[in-house]
Amino acid sequence: MSLIGKSEPRHDALGKVTGEAKYPADLVEEAMLRLKVVFAHRAHAKILSIDTSAALAHPGVVAVLLAADVPYNRFGLVDADQPLLCDTKVRFFGDRVALVVAQTVEAAEDGAKLVRVDYEDLPPVVDALTAGTSPTLVHDEHGSNVLGHVRIRKGDVEAGFAQCDVVLEGDFETGWQEHAYLQPDAGIAYYEGEKLVIETAGQWLHEDLRQIAAMFELPEDMVVIRYAKIGGAFGGREDLNVAPLLALATWKLKRRTAIVWSRDESIVGHHKRHPYFIHSKWGARKDGIILAAQTTLTADGGAYASTSVEVLKGATLFASGTYEIQNVASDGYVVYTNNVPSGAFRGFGAPQAHFAAESMVTRLAHALDIDPVELRRRNMYREGSIEPTNNPLPQGVGAIPALERCEAEARTRLGYGRPNVVLTGRPAQFKRGIGIASGIKNVGYSFGFPDQATATVELFGRKDIERAILRIGAADVGQGSHLILRQICAEAVGCALERVEIVAEDSIDSPNAGSASASRMTYMGGRAVFDAAKAARAKFPGDGHVVATEQFRPKPTTPIDPTTHVGTPNFCYGYVSQAAEVEVDTLTGQVQILKIVSVHDVGKAINKQQVEGQIEGCLAQAVGYVLTENLICRDGKIVTPYFSTYLLPTTLDMPTEVYPVILEGADPHGPYGARGVAEMPLVPFAAVIASAIHAATGAWVTQLPMTPERVLRAMRQANEAKKTAKV
Repeated sequence: MSLIGKSEPRHDALGKVTGEAKYPADLVEEAMLRLKVVFAHRAHAKILSIDTSAALAHPGVVAVLLAADVPYNRFGLVDADQPLLCDTKVRFFGDRVALVVAQTVEAAEDGAKLVRVDYEDLPPVVDALTAGTSPTLVHDEHGSNVLGHVRIRKGDVEAGFAQCDVVLEGDFETGWQEHAYLQPDAGIAYYEGEKLVIETAGQWLHEDLRQIAAMFELPEDMVVIRYAKIGGAFGGREDLNVAPLLALATWKLKRRTAIVWSRDESIVGHHKRHPYFIHSKWGARKDGIILAAQTTLTADGGAYASTSVEVLKGATLFASGTYEIQNVASDGYVVYTNNVPSGAFRGFGAPQAHFAAESMVTRLAHALDIDPVELRRRNMYREGSIEPTNNPLPQGVGAIPALERCEAEARTRLGYGRPNVVLTGRPAQFKRGIGIASGIKNVGYSFGFPDQATATVELFGRKDIERAILRIGAADVGQGSHLILRQICAEAVGCALERVEIVAEDSIDSPNAGSASASRMTYMGGRAVFDAAKAARAKFPGDGHVVATEQFRPKPTTPIDPTTHVGTPNFCYGYVSQAAEVEVDTLTGQVQILKIVSVHDVGKAINKQQVEGQIEGCLAQAVGYVLTENLICRDGKIVTPYFSTYLLPTTLDMPTEVYPVILEGADPHGPYGARGVAEMPLVPFAAVIASAIHAATGAWVTQLPMTPERVLRAMRQANEAKKTAKV
């Protein structure tokens, strides 16, 4: 019986339920030295002096480490522009200026309060829309606050608009979002012989290792990264946070060290989802064919580069949605500011872009008096369609099947297409509406970044396979990747699942499979496992022990040529269509989501239950992003650093009816046809809810999150526009 498609139970579930599973904070031992960060608490300032004498004199304080203690005081996933400890300048409130090492948590906290830093405040750059022309520079050496510009051109957009019967323009704004992973940042460090070992939580063992080795000018084989159990990530653990602090203290003092951040330290100290300001102009003929789309996107990258330019590439590419449009002009900009750094977050720029794009498509449909589903169908990507980079789409285009299944489910489960009816038993202030939208998101790395995954499979046994060991450096951040990879391995070698052991959390023993991000691990890691398992099976039985290592490399991607505007941005895409019904209290502006249909072409569901869980979990995060999670920065300071002020959705905010629908249009290169799904439910969701609110109230909400105040403001503006039109 095949293991592919079977909802095998999670092998780590019992330990997580009982508390036996060890997360980073569970590794802390009493004898370990404890660390406390001295944060800047300033948006932009010169460091004039740091006085550590009082802290060092405090009982229990062992050391106070400064920038001078770090051999190479820079790190970053793409650009190494962030200091571990600031030396001459601080650029946001969460910058770190000192690290106190003490015998107890209490001594470390007291010592941190005694570190005296003398600053000269500088004017902060906090407005992304004016940062690019500001004379104040966040990074003096950069020469400009413009971190990146992405330019996409297809056809002639002005000529396209000239042929349109309807041309619409709109402005959209999205905010920061906190990852809010369940397990706060924590870890330990120690020496194992001559090797520096850091045990923490992350998304890419070997990238963490590379950056930490570079910071301390150590050979990479002298650093070991081990992951404990990981309580969520969503992109928030791609950038280093506590791991290099642990490495610094242990490397300097040759002592075992530990750190556990509080929730507010975690919120202040790590990156967020990018805020975007988007201006869109779309045009179509009266027959519903979209002829032109022009978009300008400006992202707030915050104080450091992180993955901002890469996120911008994705957002700019997806600014025209999942539609084949003859004429496209998209310009994306990301700027440095003195706000909290922005970086990777589930969706990686696609949710922001689709909020604008899908809202514009629905507006065009209304202006042309065409059903929004039908307008999408007429313009949607098909096999062989040319994307905005003038490149044919990769095989496996599931956009229309997802749309048509979503329409069918929405008609059956939500009543989509029926006239609005008066709600019986509900006050007249409550209005209901249904919205629908579609989306596209890449699987894997993009725009020329080389992607690969490597796996090793060992088989033991004389006649039958008695035991299999799968070695792959794949982080399981809660999504269940380790079970998926074991299922692929067991199926490929032809043994029972319980005979497959996985070694995936140690940089020494686990080959590099890349990051648990970009919805890539099932596709990339799974394909490497499949290939290695097949190679090992071909050698079996051998002498009772066979080993095979395989590396999978997908079709190469390329940057966009600045002259021809041609590029191959991605090797695989996932497709999604969604519908939702909402109820709006027109007196308070409160929005309640009642039902959601979320349809995904996943290629092949390796574990159906886990795919459904990913869809449902991602939708919960999407509900927060769209309705409740309002992270506020004022003059560079996060003023909502607690869950009492930063409002995550609860079970009461979630609809009682969520329908995840799985389509399986096999990908030609994925293991057993599988492709990624983890990010897809977030991609079009904001536009779905915006369209549903419009269906209920006649008002378009263009800011995220859609707080009651913003819903009421949009309703007032819609009513005023109606009055003006009548006059």
